[in-house]
Amino acid sequence: MSNEKTITPANGYLMLFVFFIMIAAGVVGLLLTKNAWFIALFFLGLLTLPGFVLVNPNGSRVLLLFGKYIGTIKKNGLFWVNPLYAKKKISLRARNFDSERLKVNDKLGNPVIISTILVWRVRDTHKSAFDVDNYEEFVRIQTDAAVRELASKYPYDNFADEDMDADITLRSSMEEVNEALVKGLDERLTIAGIEVLESRIGYLAYANEIASAMLKRQQATAIVAARHKIVEGAVSMVEMALNELSKKQIVDLDDERKAAMVSNLMVILCGDKDASPVVNAGSLNM
Repeated sequence: MSNEKTITPANGYLMLFVFFIMIAAGVVGLLLTKNAWFIALFFLGLLTLPGFVLVNPNGSRVLLLFGKYIGTIKKNGLFWVNPLYAKKKISLRARNFDSERLKVNDKLGNPVIISTILVWRVRDTHKSAFDVDNYEEFVRIQTDAAVRELASKYPYDNFADEDMDADITLRSSMEEVNEALVKGLDERLTIAGIEVLESRIGYLAYANEIASAMLKRQQATAIVAARHKIVEGAVSMVEMALNELSKKQIVDLDDERKAAMVSNLMVILCGDKDASPVVNAGSLNM
């Protein structure tokens, strides 16, 4: 629940006109009449000077009177308030935060380097001013904590030799990961009155000590997957060839010759190098 109170103080331009009138009247009256009351009028005009407040667009002023929260000025312009009010400036503009690259462990325990880019702004000036000591430092620390928590929930990537098949990974599911990061940051920063506009992973890689090994692992996994597809296709082609030969009765092969044919076709289809054709000039009955 927000305790923020938005107020609109007196028009500053009107009070500025009154200020100049009081100063001018005090000076002129003192010079013409030598009356002490004009000195008091002059100093009274000076006392109104600390009450002027200038608020720029997307800026705000939090007003305090002897430790009591009075309200927040969010409307831009020149205003005048009680000169005894303490005024704390809080910007409402959107800000970028590029976190440091953190070394954390993913769900599988692999060390990864990760960083995030956060776009945020102050939504509740009361919470930002009084519920946390330093809201900018609070954003930095909570962002690092949210990134560490996020990295521990998901694996960096899926591998064929793993017993798990995660639907969401840090590398391949960036949209889902970014949504989870925004949700986690919003929950953490609400206490400080901070609104998360956007958050995404800015950098992601394996740590240096395992980067080379994981690259080889990824390459090996890709090779195994490719070989699996090649073998699967070769078996399908051999099966089709045998069925067509049998169906059209082009040649009648016994089990031994079928096995030899299958072996030769599998070598040709699954081999890395081009096969050298050998012409059989003899008879199949030999």
